[in-house]
Order: sequence, then structure tokens, then C-alpha cells
Amino acid sequence: MRAIVTRVNGARVTVTGSGELLGKCGRGFLVLLGVHTDDTAAEADRIADKICGLRVFEDENGKMNVSPGDAGAEMLIVSQFTLWADCRSRRPGFTRAARPDTAIPLYERVIEQCRSRGFHVETGRFGEDMQVESVNDGPVTIFLDTKEL
Repeated sequence: MRAIVTRVNGARVTVTGSGELLGKCGRGFLVLLGVHTDDTAAEADRIADKICGLRVFEDENGKMNVSPGDAGAEMLIVSQFTLWADCRSRRPGFTRAARPDTAIPLYERVIEQCRSRGFHVETGRFGEDMQVESVNDGPVTIFLDTKEL
């Protein structure tokens, strides 16, 4: 499982075309989450634990030392199969991205794991064509891959 975690002052996701607001967050994390064909619940739990514990908010000395929980962070989690793009050719292939029957339950598990730790979490809509807007803070952007955690 892969995630791009961006510290934001705010983010929102809407449906392309209609502009329907799907989810938003204030200060916290915008998480783009990609599920691999081989991922299991263990990877979902591991990446959720890492996201919820990333100490990337500044303390009183300006050091990134504060966890999202202690910072009162919110989260916006959006599925993004393109994180598993195979770019060896000029036209990316996506065969490493999990199909919806595998990806949706794992995506939802990450969301529930974050909520169970007390975070306010909003989401996009799996498989929807969406527009994501964010006001990046820092900018601080972290790439997570469960194969490397």
C-alpha cells in the first residue's frame, strides 16, 4: 500500500463536472492512498498506524515533533490507484493497482483505523473522477510504502 501524505491548512475533494463536495478537512493531512494487488489488512493497519503517528507538526521551537493527534489534525483520505503506475513506457500501466473488490475494503479499513484513533476523517468517493484542492503547509509531503515500513 502506498500513501502520499501532505500536511495541509485545508483540502477538499469534489466530483469533476458537478462540483459536488465529497469531503474536506481543515489543518491536518491530505492522504492519497493506493492499494496494491497483494495488499492485505495487515498493510492497511500498518499504513494507518504510520499516518496517525507521523510527527510532522511543529512544536513551540519550530521543530517537526508533534503528532497529528496532539496537533488536533483532521484528515481527508482519497483513493488514488495511479500511485501504482508502471511508467517503464510513456503510457503508464496500472496492473499493480488492486481491483475494486480488493481495494475498497482495504481503503475503508484505513479510514476506519484513523477514525478509531479519534481523527475526524472525510473522504473522496472510490472510483469517482474527482478534483482535489489543497493548501499545502510547509510544504511537507511524505511518501509511505508498506513494503518499506
